[in-house]
Amino acid sequence: MSLETLRPSPAFKEFLPIEYKDLVEYGPYGNPKKVTDMGKFKEVIEEHPMCAGCAMTLFIRLTFIGMPNPEHTIVVGTAGCGRLAISQASVPFIYGNYGDTNAVASGLKRGLEVRFPNQKKDVVVMAGDGGLIDIGFQGMMHSWFRKEKFTTIMLDNEVYGNTGGQESGMTNQGKVLKMAPRGKFGEKINALGLAKVAGVDYIARLAPTNPARVARTVRRAIMVAREIGSSYIQAYTSCNIEYSIPTPDVMKDAFEIEKERYGFEEIISPRAKEYLDEIEKKPKKK
Repeated sequence: MSLETLRPSPAFKEFLPIEYKDLVEYGPYGNPKKVTDMGKFKEVIEEHPMCAGCAMTLFIRLTFIGMPNPEHTIVVGTAGCGRLAISQASVPFIYGNYGDTNAVASGLKRGLEVRFPNQKKDVVVMAGDGGLIDIGFQGMMHSWFRKEKFTTIMLDNEVYGNTGGQESGMTNQGKVLKMAPRGKFGEKINALGLAKVAGVDYIARLAPTNPARVARTVRRAIMVAREIGSSYIQAYTSCNIEYSIPTPDVMKDAFEIEKERYGFEEIISPRAKEYLDEIEKKPKKK
């Protein structure tokens, strides 16, 4: 939380951890930052144990920059590569069991609304395709049908990258993997279509090829979830280990996949669009 919420006694302020003071004075706590200023401010995530060249880590970093109020945000995740980086950020992280991330987020968001009626608290589920579309499918879909007010972000690397290379529901049909030697049998699940059927108010698909777009999309999704209803982002975050993508070619792969089948798409309900138009309205020049 920011110093606007936590007001330490002046006599003890100097004893607060330097990292925390830097996030308030030079970071995004209480003062959202822009992607164009990356490298010029203290980010909420600075170190992680992810693989070299991991596109998922880049997307996670951009997600934290896109949060409108990281000091009032809680992230819910589960087993998977992403949690190795997410848990290193200076944003509260709840590690849910496999399959219950959206159920945990539902109860958490409702509890926060009761506990902090005068302060908006954002809840963001961030997990992989295995944790959401496979094992967490039931919880995810029911949270959408209930219009729970939090954001779900799928880090779609199209494989179980954390456990050896099993196919997931989001793996492309026919793809041969170390633990799917005969190739993926079924088609890649149309998660965006499921979100549409469930009536999710803000839906987006994108790759980490345009950093400013990623941050803007995250911000829009979180803002819609605050006031309107569920929001969902599906992000292509390749596993360069399981798909044998050389580290220097990770972004090249992202651009190619984006052009081939992962182009940017944004689906907004009428009420969400009306809300976004209002809050994003630029003041007229005098």
